[in-house]
Formats: sequence, C-alpha cells, structure tokens
Amino acid sequence: MIETILLATDGSDAAQAAERYGVAMAARLRARLLGLTVIEDGLLQGLRADSLGVPPPSLDGLEVFLKGRAEAVCRRVADLGRAQGVECVPESVRGVADDRIVERGRAADLLVLGRDGEHAGARTGLIGATVDAVLRKTTKPTVVVPSGAEFGGPIVLGFDGSPGSRIAAKLAVELASRLEQTIHVFVDSKDKGRAAARFDEVRRLLGGGNASVRETSSTLGRPDVKIVDTARSARAGLIVMGAFGRNRISEYFLGSNASAVVRTSPVAVLLAR
Repeated sequence: MIETILLATDGSDAAQAAERYGVAMAARLRARLLGLTVIEDGLLQGLRADSLGVPPPSLDGLEVFLKGRAEAVCRRVADLGRAQGVECVPESVRGVADDRIVERGRAADLLVLGRDGEHAGARTGLIGATVDAVLRKTTKPTVVVPSGAEFGGPIVLGFDGSPGSRIAAKLAVELASRLEQTIHVFVDSKDKGRAAARFDEVRRLLGGGNASVRETSSTLGRPDVKIVDTARSARAGLIVMGAFGRNRISEYFLGSNASAVVRTSPVAVLLAR
C-alpha cells in the first residue's frame, strides 16, 4: 500500500511539474506527503578552498540566498498541499542531494522527483544527475515527472515478464483501483505465443483488482518507443514499469528500456523495484 509519498524538489521552474504531480497524487490516494529540498553545500565547500593561493570570496550573501531559497520552496510546497487538503510540512536539509533524498526516502513508500531540474537547459536528452543518482541508489519505487506532465489519466503498464515488471503490475493495479483509472498493458515480443503467455500472466497478476484492463502488443520497433507511443495514444497520466528488465546486469544500472522511457516520455514514469 502506498501510504507515504516523499516529494523532492530543487524549486526550479522545471521541478514545479513534480510538485503539482506529487501533491495531486497524495490528495487522490489520501497519502501522507513528505516534502524535501536539499541545500547543496558542495559549491560552498569548493569556494571556501584556498586554490592556488587565491583567497576565497565572502560567502555570507550566498549562504543567505540558498537558505532563503530553500525556505521559499518549502512554503510553496506547503501551500500547494494546503490548497488540495494535503497536510505537508516540507523540510530543507544540507548535503549531497541524491544521498539526502535516498535517506529520507526510506521513510516513504514512493518517491516523486522532477526529471528536469534547474540545470535542464544545459542538457541534451539526458536526465539530471541527481535524478540519475537517486534511481541508482534507492530501493523504493520512484515516479519521475518531466516538465509539463500533469497528474491524471489512464495508466500504461509495460510488462516483459521480469520480476520488476511483476512488481510494477501490482503497483499498477493498486493505483488504477484507487484512482479509478484504466490500465493499458503493453507487451513487446517478437513471438506471438510468448506475448500471449505474458498477457495471461498479467491477467493473473491483475485479477484481484477492479480496474478496467486493455491490452496492446507489438512485434516491431524499439520497446521504449512503443511504450511511449502507447502512453500518448491512451492519453495516459502515468507509465508503470520495472526498473530492471529481463537482461538485468547489476542493481546499480537501470534497464535500457526503463532508462530510455524515463529520458523521452512526456508523461510521468513510475519505476518499480
């Protein structure tokens, strides 16, 4: 059961989509919402270092700015929650952002992060470094929200028969049932018999839920592209899939399909583990 959600944000314009998404999800699920923003002190530590005999500048103003910015982020998230009847008392902490998010995430059932943070404009096709590190380190299911994504709509389940996709199926049916949404199950297989077997397995996994289920399969093209296309066609609000596929190499690296979907999807993606 998803009873506690951790919403982590850096306060940037791009991250506001994740803030809205996390608050709306907590409101619909009647879940407890934890808010978190991290003051990255790595920059300050670097500027304090005596480099090549050049004395560091005064950092008092920067300290005040970072603290004030974090407090403003906390107020904004608290106001968003209050507007939707969600009690949330966000906190700001210091340290390395991904480490602090993973630590605080241990007290939650689900993490919500913005895919595109304050440095999004400097990247080309990659997710942010903090999001990437959190996805590698956390053991919790995580929703990654791109800029412009909105909460609400059907759920697309990407299923490949891996252990992670079985966990994803259980999460999908819980969310679809509680949110009263349809599940669109996507199976990619070049073998029609194998695809039929996977659909049978999904039906067994989803059998206890009340959600309406629709099935889609494909034998051509890249699976990550087809999953995203399915989400667009269904006007989905969430893609749910395992963080690791059938060709899992190690727990530190995401599966190639999961990584590609997170990187390119215009809707939020929940990675289950």
